[in-house]
Amino acid sequence: MAIWLEDFSTCTLEEVLSRQAENRAWSREIRLNNSALVNRRLAKGISQPDYAANREVVRGEATECQRRARILEHQIASRMLRNVLRQN
Repeated sequence: MAIWLEDFSTCTLEEVLSRQAENRAWSREIRLNNSALVNRRLAKGISQPDYAANREVVRGEATECQRRARILEHQIASRMLRNVLRQN
């Protein structure tokens, strides 16, 4: 995932939408990595302790990705609302 900025006040709607696309790509990557991890465990290619440790990492990444998604959705909604209000 690219460098994450908490402050989007200077970003355009297009930049926020670009960040959302990046976050969605990161989400897909997390899901693919999780699936590969589960498959390795099922194939006995990884020990239970290693699997559990890796699952914690994946769970943390997924939580952060979801947090970022909520922030981005809020930013997009507020910008869209501002654009609508400007047009009226």
